[in-house]
Amino acid sequence: MAESRSFPVPEGLEGVRVDAGLAKLLGFSRTFASEILDAGGVTVDGVTVGKSDKLHADAWLEVTWAPREEATIVPIHVPDLGIIYDDDHIVVVDKPVGVAAHPSVGWSGPTVLGALAGAGFTVATSGAAERAGIVHRLDAGTSGLMVVAKSEDAYSWLKRAFHDREVDKIYHAVVQGHPDPSSGTIDAPIGRHPRSDWKFAVTAAGKPSVTHYETLEAFRAASLLKIHLETGRTHQIRVHMAAQRHPCVGDAMYGADPTLAAKLGITRQWLHAKELGFVHPHTREYVRFESEYPADLQHALGVLRD
Repeated sequence: MAESRSFPVPEGLEGVRVDAGLAKLLGFSRTFASEILDAGGVTVDGVTVGKSDKLHADAWLEVTWAPREEATIVPIHVPDLGIIYDDDHIVVVDKPVGVAAHPSVGWSGPTVLGALAGAGFTVATSGAAERAGIVHRLDAGTSGLMVVAKSEDAYSWLKRAFHDREVDKIYHAVVQGHPDPSSGTIDAPIGRHPRSDWKFAVTAAGKPSVTHYETLEAFRAASLLKIHLETGRTHQIRVHMAAQRHPCVGDAMYGADPTLAAKLGITRQWLHAKELGFVHPHTREYVRFESEYPADLQHALGVLRD
């Protein structure tokens, strides 16, 4: 059954985009607000508006929407999901490409939580139901290491460790061209892309984001980088490297050359979560894990070397 709300626009939202204002007023995600707007569910003073239109103080806002179905964890067998480490408190997985971290509306593919449930693992119940035990995420198109909390204490410990930048997150990426300097730090805030609901960008109003990189190997058209993430914004490496005009090879969303990706036989961004290190939430000892490149990334690297 559809729900609706109507109210005057407060002065504090004068000049704000409708999708952003809707998210603030009703507590919706920007994505859901955009879906409502795309469906023609919002009028201002009786006129249907789009997500990029601007709000005006004291205008009469009417919103009608159908409640979203909740994302649920569906147990599933994912044979390529590697279990790197497992104890009573954490499980470290080697996530294959094409697997999301957790269920979300609009994603119908496999998830790490679904794969763990299908394999008989029980994880912490902390966090939103569809993200229980998740303390950090990898994009579905990025492979490599993720840690999932199995106990409530581990969830609290790891969430704090990630928040306080106490986790060592090392990625390897193949990017187009040759970064200059060959090693350095990108310190540029990241926020939602002003013209795309699914992308992010370097924006003045974004959140602080810091990426350290060094070149491991240079090829004629690309470079293999070792990247240390100081912060953990959505799409951070992809956005920062694209902003330097060195997008990850295969990353069509952020402007990579499709002809190079085709030559290398790669259908996603060349990006792999290679190493993960942190203080264990129970033993309080530092632990470190490492993942090998999956076959598609290894093949692309081989073509570049040849």
